[in-house]
Amino acid sequence: MSKRILLAGASGMMGQMLLQLSLDSSEVKEVTSIVRKPGTIKHPKLTEIVHADFLDFTAIEQSFENQDVCFFCIGVYTGQVPPAEFHTITVGYTKAFAETLRRKSNNTSFVFLSGQGADSSEKSRILFAREKGIAENILIALNFNQLCLVRPGYIYPSIPRTEPNFSYVVFRFFYQIGVRYLYPNIGLTSRNLAGAMFVAGMQKAPKQIMENADLRKFDEERMSF
Repeated sequence: MSKRILLAGASGMMGQMLLQLSLDSSEVKEVTSIVRKPGTIKHPKLTEIVHADFLDFTAIEQSFENQDVCFFCIGVYTGQVPPAEFHTITVGYTKAFAETLRRKSNNTSFVFLSGQGADSSEKSRILFAREKGIAENILIALNFNQLCLVRPGYIYPSIPRTEPNFSYVVFRFFYQIGVRYLYPNIGLTSRNLAGAMFVAGMQKAPKQIMENADLRKFDEERMSF
């Protein structure tokens, strides 16, 4: 049965790849993308909704109805914004979006782009780990039909991009020269991650929390068929 996809974060690296996978798939009949600014992709399957306030989706909540799969890829890099804004984007946006979806759709599979080190205890002194842990716990409490919390390590851009800060330039260099072979669970490519996330949403994820090693194995098994 063809599925309806709801996507948040289509302007980011992972959101762009999941949008393209969804549009290309014969198993997807409709994609609804909630964005702040209009994108450049036009497609018969795609309904793009421009919405300004990601803490309140009341005005467009009808777009959350009857969705089969949700890919939530909204995020911001540590240090890009002040801590309070980081909390708003990581926790506030997730909570508002997920609560609206849970209220309007009963059988959604929710795939959440989290990150390696997310702290379920919510006590970490590391901002990223603590806030992602809070967001994950909110999603778990909402009791979706299926929930997959994706925790990749370093995501190597399959499509070249301008890196957000110098540390990512360093990571990219060392990943390219072979660190990925010495420490295979340090990260994975954006293409591999997108593939694993797409299948996890469209089918059934093997577990609720998928760490980097799980994602690599899952993608390898996916490609073997």
